[in-house]
Amino acid sequence: MKILIVHNNYGKYSGEEAVVDKMADMLMSHGHEVAFYRRTTEGVRESAVGKIKGFLSGIYSSSGVRGMRDALRRERPDIVSVHNLYPFISPAALFECKKAGVPIVMTIHNFRLICPTGLFMRDGLPCEVCLERGNEWSCVRYNCECSRLKSIGYTLRNVYARWTGAYRKNVAAFACITDFQRQKLIAAGYEAERVTVIPNGIDAPASYDLTGGNYVAYIGRLSYEKGYDLLIEVARRNPSIPFRFAGAKREQSDMEIPGNVEFMGYLQQEELSDFICHSRFVVMPSRCYEGFPMAILEAACYGKPTIGPAHGGFTEIIGRGEQAIGDLFEPNNLDDLERKVVSLWNRPDEIARLGEKAFEKLKREYSSEVIYQKWDNLFQKLIKE
Repeated sequence: MKILIVHNNYGKYSGEEAVVDKMADMLMSHGHEVAFYRRTTEGVRESAVGKIKGFLSGIYSSSGVRGMRDALRRERPDIVSVHNLYPFISPAALFECKKAGVPIVMTIHNFRLICPTGLFMRDGLPCEVCLERGNEWSCVRYNCECSRLKSIGYTLRNVYARWTGAYRKNVAAFACITDFQRQKLIAAGYEAERVTVIPNGIDAPASYDLTGGNYVAYIGRLSYEKGYDLLIEVARRNPSIPFRFAGAKREQSDMEIPGNVEFMGYLQQEELSDFICHSRFVVMPSRCYEGFPMAILEAACYGKPTIGPAHGGFTEIIGRGEQAIGDLFEPNNLDDLERKVVSLWNRPDEIARLGEKAFEKLKREYSSEVIYQKWDNLFQKLIKE
């Protein structure tokens, strides 16, 4: 089978790009032929001309449409696997796949089909106004991107896609990475039978060595929606507990950093593995719903539990009760986050128990081989249809 992977790279290498690359490797390792149609935003939006180009292309990209047409003629794929189309490919390119008779599977990494920003977040809290109203104009009203130009541009590209039916008319299957996402798409009017769930996967090791760990770990970019500042405040309140943060800083801040906090910067794979291995557990204090936080799976590889907010996909990945692989706190509640962090820090036996559950769930539900079978079954089904 030949799969054409379509993706517009972001300005900086992100978790979504990593998932796209991993998917390609997974498919090729199982004997499939993989081709790419990729464009990039890197360096383009640094100038006024680039920003205007991105604004217009997100609504309709003539070069993106031509590029898709050329890729289809050149590669002749059996399946088109779409990830991100903005801004230089645009949803208009999907009509070329329909004309060519090639089925499209679109991976839903975020909430961009419903929410122009893709985050379902406003003023630091989850916001579903666009879903509730059935349109995207609230992004302009509330200036959700904190830039009038970006808010208008993001809104118009969603409006154009909705009015033309670019997604509904052309995409054969929507592959959500959590059931939470699936339910939101169905609530937005997408046909339930075309919306499935295929989580992100990871190469699970055969076993792990239990290590105690001597700090609380944070993994992810250091930006407001990720809630890293909440964890820094927890550290300030608990000076006897060491905290280490792994991730690139995306915004300037005059926040005072306590002495028990250490920033490690962006870590490559081997460094990140070592970072997780020597931690006691991982905390993801996200204000936003997130898509599918890979840090939870990366922690599970080493038998480390994760504390996360009780919203979005966190609730189904981390879980509750006896099968939980970590703990959940009330979203945006600093006091509850502190209670969960301090409590788990002082219970090494509970950390070990949750870590074992995390590893078991990883092998059972999120290992690369399990995820590959889900993708292969979906591809075969669409080709037969």
